[in-house]
Amino acid sequence: MAKKIFILDTNVLLHDHKSIYNFEENDVIIPIIVLEELDRFKKGNDLINFMAREFARDMDSLAGEKLFKEGIPLGPDKGNLFVATGKPFPKIMDESFNEKTSDHRILAVALHIKEQYQDRQCVLITKDINLRLKAKSLGLSSEDYENDKIKDIDFLNKGVEIIENFDIKTIESLYQFQGVPAKELPLDVELSPNQYIVLRNGNQSVLAFNDPISGLVRRVEKHGAFGIEPRNAEQTFCMDALLNPEIKLISLTGKAGTGKTLLALASALQQHREFDQILLARPIVPLANKDLGFLPGDIKEKIGPYMLPLFDNLSVIKGKFKNSSKEINIIDEMLKDERLLITPLAYIRGRSLSNAFFIIDEAQNLTPHEVKTIITRAGEGTKMVFTGDVQQIDSPYLDMQSNGLAYLTDKMKGQDLFAHVNLIKGERSYLAELASNLL
Repeated sequence: MAKKIFILDTNVLLHDHKSIYNFEENDVIIPIIVLEELDRFKKGNDLINFMAREFARDMDSLAGEKLFKEGIPLGPDKGNLFVATGKPFPKIMDESFNEKTSDHRILAVALHIKEQYQDRQCVLITKDINLRLKAKSLGLSSEDYENDKIKDIDFLNKGVEIIENFDIKTIESLYQFQGVPAKELPLDVELSPNQYIVLRNGNQSVLAFNDPISGLVRRVEKHGAFGIEPRNAEQTFCMDALLNPEIKLISLTGKAGTGKTLLALASALQQHREFDQILLARPIVPLANKDLGFLPGDIKEKIGPYMLPLFDNLSVIKGKFKNSSKEINIIDEMLKDERLLITPLAYIRGRSLSNAFFIIDEAQNLTPHEVKTIITRAGEGTKMVFTGDVQQIDSPYLDMQSNGLAYLTDKMKGQDLFAHVNLIKGERSYLAELASNLL
């Protein structure tokens, strides 16, 4: 079977600068307009700027005349890498598109390659849905870049295992004793480390947790944190994981109003003596693809609107106490000396974080590489919590299967220091829950 030819769009390389090595024995072609676009992204501190610079360094190490003619081998059992120069617009494109945009120039190159190599399958790889549709309208095969997409989203959506008609004696044992050996539980499903489960039999039930350290399945008790009490089983599980010192990495998913960020912040404040700093950050995804520069005011005024939801959660916690209480004093003092810091994620990136409780909100808008970059900054004693709603993604090039939060949850499943809880029931208000379900 003839090797395939994959033509890469700019957004693929900005998503993963090592993507050229992920197409097995097939050949990879980069239109020269892509290099031109990448050049405009080299300056800046965001991850896409880093990706553009790293890819430029890779290309520099591979560069040579063969890159434009014979191609350069990408490694053992890999195909060759080519750079394709610009091509004239064929008649079919002139009839379809009025403007000669960068996307259309990439399409022109892809059509030329398809015509040149009629005996081989040519596929345009892009994370831009509209560009994929345009390609297909011209008879071009086009696919998303799927190397970092998760295949199974059941664990992500479930988060908590509910087992009906469970043995009553075992349920009673979990109430009477510290725990039951996991191997002795009559289960038809295999439990992951730190898996949260609900065991039911008629009106009797117990909330339980698979503890990988002790080898026991133990009962989960309801605990509050800094004035915030869990209101349902998933929130109880969530609070248990957040307060467990053995769990260093947590992913919390669920729709708006389920309490993900509030529970994480309350748990962090409950443990403020155990950590040098509490960091609460979120990525900024400007509306209509506009940069922050178009907003009026200084940098604090520009980022203020994006940080308001995080301050709202802090206000909810402060509202649980009197103004003269020690809890309010603790929060105010921590804010003053920046031991409690609410900030855009871009201001955290690059730092080494030791003995910190780090909450990353709206993590569904991060790429897998961004999540990896953040976690690898974790120093000794740091606990990281990623929260988000994988069905509410603002980035145009991410979806439910390719966003960083889903990727993290899928790859970390089964690790002793990781736990995942999916929050289902909205607790913000009956109106908010009704709107979330019906609108």
